[in-house]
Amino acid sequence: MGWFWGDSNDGDKDKSQDPLKNLDPSLREFLKKESPVKYDSTKSADTTVSSQTKTPELTSTSTTEDSTKPSVPSQSLYQDGRYAHLWKTYQPQAEVEQAAKSDAEKIQDVIDGYKYRKAEIGRAALENCALEQWDVNECFRSGGWQARLTMCREENRKLERCYTMQGKFLKALGYLSTYDRPPAVDEQIQMHADTLYHRMIDQEKQIEEAKAEGRPVPIFPPLISKSRPGQSDSAQENNKLKASDLSPKVQASFKKRLEGLNDDERLVEERAIQAEIEAGEQVAGQLGKIYEKQDEERRQRKEQGRETISDKFFSIFRGR
Repeated sequence: MGWFWGDSNDGDKDKSQDPLKNLDPSLREFLKKESPVKYDSTKSADTTVSSQTKTPELTSTSTTEDSTKPSVPSQSLYQDGRYAHLWKTYQPQAEVEQAAKSDAEKIQDVIDGYKYRKAEIGRAALENCALEQWDVNECFRSGGWQARLTMCREENRKLERCYTMQGKFLKALGYLSTYDRPPAVDEQIQMHADTLYHRMIDQEKQIEEAKAEGRPVPIFPPLISKSRPGQSDSAQENNKLKASDLSPKVQASFKKRLEGLNDDERLVEERAIQAEIEAGEQVAGQLGKIYEKQDEERRQRKEQGRETISDKFFSIFRGR
């Protein structure tokens, strides 16, 4: 019966480690599939242990290689470190162009950037109101005689309100910020502004239905929080310029914008006003850095005895 039970000289040790070792291959395959107890061969166990032992060594080796590998910028086609000595003095084209610009060009870039952000708010708001624009076009194209007689006043009113509120939501969410950011962030802000606007419209509809049916008016959470996430109220009060700190003429214009608004619209308008103030602070800060650099250069020229006529005029006009 040795042909069935295997050779007795194999030893009890091998049998205990792999009880299916000496069985017929077809029987061994059947037992592996049907038996609730899974038997692993010694070879697979040894392979697993050895692979686990080698993994830390490989990880440490790869980490050491990464640390010793010379770094290259993302513009390089060879990220493995080749030609790293040629990339040591590399400067992106944008940095080279920025360094070559004069102070007047830098000031103009700051102003143009702010104007561009304001124009982008109008474009994004109009893009979010595509459905309202479609309703206006359909009204003029195939609307009834009463709608055409009133020049589609109802549809135009919805479009105008959508455009105005979408712009306020965009400002309140930080779309007016002049800091450079990827287009994906602008798209997320635009989508969130559209979501908040339609949520506001839905809430107003539910309130009107409740009043018409004599039910209690539902109470909804604010559309926009009064304070931005990640920043405490005390920090905001210390770091932000408030509307009360502005000139009386500007304060009067802001108060006029808040007249006749409901609670949600008033909260959005207040956040939009604060966003405009913050954007103005950003522009002023960027311009201030340029002016400080100009003053430092004039001071150095004066100390070196190379003061120009324009430097003297600036000193007279600015009282320095």
